[in-house]
Amino acid sequence: MAATQNLSDSDQSSVSDQSVSSRSGNRSIRVAEKERRKNEAEDPFVLALKYFSDVEAGTPVVGNDELEKNLVQVEKVAYSQGLPPEAVSVMLEFAMSLRMGTSACVRVLKCLIPASVVPQEAVVRAVVWLSVGKMPISTQVLFIKWVLTVFDMIDAKDQLRAIYGFIFNFVTDENLCPFICHLLYLLTRKESVRVFRVRKLLELQSKLGRQPFLLHLLSLYKVFCPELVTLSIPSRMKSGFKNHISPWKSALIAVQKRNGLQGASSISLVFTNKDKTNPRKRKHCHLEFPPLIPALNKEAQSEQSSSRRVVPLVELHSFAQLLENMHRIELPAQMGSLLGSSLALQYLDCVQDESALLRLNFWLGYAFHEEFLFCGDGGPSQTSEEALQFLNKLLSAQHFLQEGFSSSEVFLYKFLNVWDGSLLRPQILGLLSNIPVVPSSQIRRLLFEPLMQLFFTSSLFFKCGLVECLNNMLLKWLTWHSIYALEDDLDISLNSHTSINMTLSGFKDSVMELIHFVGRLASVGLQLESCHCLLLSFVLDFYETVCDTFLKYGLPLIVMPPAGVFYPALFATDPVSVDRLAYIMHRYKVNLTSAKSQEKVTEAFHISRQTFREFNHYVVVMVNCLWNSRMFHPGMGVQLGEELLLKSNVPQYGSSFDIVHHPAFMSYAVNFHQKCWPGKKDMDLNSIKHSKPWSWYLEYLFTQGYDGLKHFVQSNISWQLKADDGQVDAQQR
Repeated sequence: MAATQNLSDSDQSSVSDQSVSSRSGNRSIRVAEKERRKNEAEDPFVLALKYFSDVEAGTPVVGNDELEKNLVQVEKVAYSQGLPPEAVSVMLEFAMSLRMGTSACVRVLKCLIPASVVPQEAVVRAVVWLSVGKMPISTQVLFIKWVLTVFDMIDAKDQLRAIYGFIFNFVTDENLCPFICHLLYLLTRKESVRVFRVRKLLELQSKLGRQPFLLHLLSLYKVFCPELVTLSIPSRMKSGFKNHISPWKSALIAVQKRNGLQGASSISLVFTNKDKTNPRKRKHCHLEFPPLIPALNKEAQSEQSSSRRVVPLVELHSFAQLLENMHRIELPAQMGSLLGSSLALQYLDCVQDESALLRLNFWLGYAFHEEFLFCGDGGPSQTSEEALQFLNKLLSAQHFLQEGFSSSEVFLYKFLNVWDGSLLRPQILGLLSNIPVVPSSQIRRLLFEPLMQLFFTSSLFFKCGLVECLNNMLLKWLTWHSIYALEDDLDISLNSHTSINMTLSGFKDSVMELIHFVGRLASVGLQLESCHCLLLSFVLDFYETVCDTFLKYGLPLIVMPPAGVFYPALFATDPVSVDRLAYIMHRYKVNLTSAKSQEKVTEAFHISRQTFREFNHYVVVMVNCLWNSRMFHPGMGVQLGEELLLKSNVPQYGSSFDIVHHPAFMSYAVNFHQKCWPGKKDMDLNSIKHSKPWSWYLEYLFTQGYDGLKHFVQSNISWQLKADDGQVDAQQR
């Protein structure tokens, strides 16, 4: 019993101690809370918010020192650390209700810099205030600009979409129409598209003309409901929604940097003014892809029935989960985040959602337009790293999708006219290589003219990079043709995500224009760079693609290289170039032979007779030069006067470029001669041309890896031993 009593006393003591400790802790919390409330009550910012929340309508503005003091306090906090959500709600309600007139409203709107998110309810209430009719149109425009600026910082969009029809009514105002169309573009879903809205937009178009902002909104309507929009939308439109310079952008960037909110909104893609006297001179800021953030908040998602519940992409972690929820995917608040997620790219590739691609292209077009077309020379240390990461990730996404984005294409057409050829060169050339087929009527103006100026005024390495880029472009064009060619009408779809079609004839014209353009660049470029072996290597890469257009890619087109490419390769001082030329000519023969047999089968297939004549001429030149020692003879293409040849004092000048004496193979001939006749003091390379040494020499060359030369000899030359002198003679097959 004593033990039990002692235990009970111990327990009571412990409970008593815990009770005292709990009371002490609660008292500390109460004291801390009281202290916090006291501090808040004395905080000038809290007092300022209380003033704007309680101020009555009709309070005079002129001479109101209290208004000025409180407004300065709010501006100080807004520009230094941003306004918290509750402060945004209070100030927005004060401004839009016009309790103290228009001047105070404009000043408040200009300092509405959110620190984190913007409450959706506050934006909806502010939009409703627009219908009161007391606010000047310039102030209404300023408010809509603010909404567009902070759109991706609004915590949810469901209530805004619920008043879509109310917002749509403002399109009838000519001053508000461009900005309302932009806002509607961001809010539109399939259920938002109605016949009466399409009619209203078409009516406005007949009144205002084919304005880009109307066309872009109609294009989105047509994606969702093509049966309601019969208007033909141009395949290439200039930017429909202008990015007006607003007073919030630079302040938002500064606040985000201080608060560490990188990539929280589309404002991270906007840059500060480098020089306020020249708004066009700008510098890069945050070129980062935003994170995957759901477009709906958690409360809005929980209100949906389980059967209709959408699944944000951020909640998916595997391809299996993506397949299970493929038709319930909720796209993110900001479409740029798709490019940073492999699952999102797989969704784009599988579903081919044109509305998602339309929004994504708009986001990219905005980023390109602001960060590159209007950027000033901010210095590579400030700009190159972020831009490099941005473009590399974009290139990675395009490589994954195996196609480029239309916004990248439009950007490049403009950027090439102001590009210096060195800024982010690998990335720009990478984007350029992904451009889809350009109609032959436009390709010269859009691509060839700016590229030609860059090519002839840049270094050797730029020339090599550009030729490689154009080779990759041609490869993609030919690959698209081989995949998307339709056997019935010979039309090809240039892009799996668009409805752009081009006839086979038009496609052939574009490919031919590209090949001829590279031929002109290569011919002049090789002269300018003294037939540099590096540039020649990239040029031969291009013609390795060109020589197989028929057999590899099924395109009934064969284009021979120009003389400015053929002869520098034939007379090159390195054996690799000569060997590659031989391989290219061998593949040309295989393609032409196959094409000729096809011509006999179908009349629709036709290769120009001129192409056959050019090929035969080149083959005769190569055989006579490399094999028959008949260089500089009449009809050889490269002719020199007899007197000039005699003055050169070159013995047997006709054999100067055969396989034995050619500068590219001279070292092999000397090495072979030393191995065959090790005891000879006088070296006579002509002795290699006798029957047995000649066969051994050819076998020796072929074992060195010159398979192109081997294929050319086997397919174009038949040789036999002469009866009189034991030397070889060749005939073209």
